[in-house]
Amino acid sequence: MIPFVDLKEEYRTIESEIQEVISAVMRRGNFILGENVKAFEEEFAKYCGVKFGVGVGSGTEALHLALVACGIKQGDEVITVPNTAAATALAISSSNAKPVFVDISQEFYTIDPTMIEEAISSRTKAIIPVHLYGQPTDMDPIMDIAERYGLSIIEDACQAHGAVYKGQKVGSIGHLGCFSFYPTKNLGAYGDGGIVVTNDKGLYEKLCLLRNYGQTDRYHHKIKGYNSRLDEIQAAILRVKLNMLDKWNEVRRNIAGIYNQLLENSHVITPKEADYAKHVYHLYVIRTRKRDELRTFLEESGIQTLIHYPIPIHLQEAYFDLGLEKDSYPISERCAKEILSLPVYPTLKEEDVGHISCMINHFG
Repeated sequence: MIPFVDLKEEYRTIESEIQEVISAVMRRGNFILGENVKAFEEEFAKYCGVKFGVGVGSGTEALHLALVACGIKQGDEVITVPNTAAATALAISSSNAKPVFVDISQEFYTIDPTMIEEAISSRTKAIIPVHLYGQPTDMDPIMDIAERYGLSIIEDACQAHGAVYKGQKVGSIGHLGCFSFYPTKNLGAYGDGGIVVTNDKGLYEKLCLLRNYGQTDRYHHKIKGYNSRLDEIQAAILRVKLNMLDKWNEVRRNIAGIYNQLLENSHVITPKEADYAKHVYHLYVIRTRKRDELRTFLEESGIQTLIHYPIPIHLQEAYFDLGLEKDSYPISERCAKEILSLPVYPTLKEEDVGHISCMINHFG
């Protein structure tokens, strides 16, 4: 079996360093908002090319608290895409706002900037562009729209740690950038975690309050806040793994290059890297009208695959209340029926990439 991801093998490559930092945290006995959280926030912010970082409990919470920090409230609308993880829309719903969807580019699977303005209403307050699969969204036209309409831009970079748009790391372009450290991410913890990054000191200070009960200091609550703090042990782990991120991303890019070179099945569409982007291939996603048959064929051949994401958000039962019917977003819906994610991770062997490609090429 070639697994879709192999976190055990990744751990073996850094086991001694991980055990050392976990032991140090245990000996120190400071488990909440300790030295490692502060250091990691500074290191990751610097990595992204911004001034501030606020560690939080998950990527979903990063998006939610970012929206709250921007003043999003009941009755507001937030524009995003329907082909993302449900967490993007759930963060909007948790802010008591309404998600408004815009269809995607068929070529890159990210929001189509030419369709955003027609979705803007008097209630629109923010846009969440999603850097899906590790592919940066085309941010320049989105930032232009935001400036004209006075909208907040919150980048969903939960799948794009280290991805680059026109020389800038994603997460550093909008007003706020949100990342997840779910274990399978390019930069993953050994549990949940997330971070919001920004250059705006005011937003940074508000986020620091929001993630910790709204406290200025213990038992003094300036605003109504939440309990959403990056764990000290996870921060220590992430500090180790951050040093590996660029190297691991280059391995992912190399694997994607091998797939692109070897895959020759006429039924399969391989992913494209935008000319303005450096894709980091959190996921390597192909498309085929024979998706389900191909997936079964690969599973029977000992190759594990996944589908990200089979049901667009507007067709999820949780969002039936939006009243959006089938064919509302035809490109997203068509892609959802055709996408298949292949194994791509730093410890995947090149011969396994070759074997997977060979099996796909032999699929009729």
